[in-house]
Parts: sequence; C-alpha cells; structure tokens
Amino acid sequence: MTTKIEALDKLQMKNDLADIRSGDTVRVHQKISASVSSKTGKQGTDRIQTFEGLVIARKHGKGISSTITVRKIVAGVGVEKIFPIHSPIIEKIEIAKRGKTRRAKLYYLREAKGRKARLKKKEIKESRRDSVETAEITEKAGEEETGKENEITESESKENS
Repeated sequence: MTTKIEALDKLQMKNDLADIRSGDTVRVHQKISASVSSKTGKQGTDRIQTFEGLVIARKHGKGISSTITVRKIVAGVGVEKIFPIHSPIIEKIEIAKRGKTRRAKLYYLREAKGRKARLKKKEIKESRRDSVETAEITEKAGEEETGKENEITESESKENS
C-alpha cells in the first residue's frame, strides 16, 4: 500500500545507476542549457558538461533525494559539487576508478596534501549477471562457428562425390 507521493517518487527515480560509493572516482555528465543569445536572438542549445572527481560522501540513502559530493582539484584549489543523483539534469554517472576506503565520509581529504590525499586502488569486479551474459555470448559464438564448419563439410562432401 503505497501513497501517491511514494508512487510519484518511484516514477522519477533512475533505475540504471551503478553502485556509487565514497572513494569512487566518477564522471558526472550534466546537462547545461545555454541561455538566449542577446546578439542573435536565437534559442541556445543544451550541451553536456562533465565533472570528474572523487566521491567524498553519499547522503540521504537510496531514495529520490539521495546526493553525492564530488571533489576535484582545479589549479591547486579544491572544488566540490553536490549532485542529486536522480535529477533529470544529470545525464549519466560513470565510475572511472574505485578506491579502497574504510570510512563512509572522506572529509579528511579536504585538509590532506600529497601522498596522504591518495586512496589505494580497488579492483572493479563485474557483477555475476554480467559474467553469465558474457559466458552465454561466447557459447553462442562457439555454436555458430561449429554450425558453419558443418555446412562446409557437407558441401565439400557433396562436391567430392
């Protein structure tokens, strides 16, 4: 028994998001709408701007209001942006690297300099479903190859007789 608000939230939530954690280096693709140009009077077009940085926090659970805080350093100055994950402005979020962390919030990286600001790498493991799909694809490819070989041998045997 869901309320109307919960039903509306489920409609607007994105289902194709990866599991984003603190310590991940992500690329956030954000739609930027260009304003109307004063000189030409033409309507501006939307473009996509990427922001690549380290996720230092994830807040508000997995619901519609969940956010991630992404930090990167530009010209020696730390820049942080807070992105609502399920916002229609966010086109997609790609995980570039996964860092090994022992904390949920990495606020200590704000003051850390040099070697202390680095995280250890963690191997990104494919989900079990992906590995099963790739196994099925390789099996199908193997079946197709063997089927072609059988056709050739049959046609060759006809020519030989």
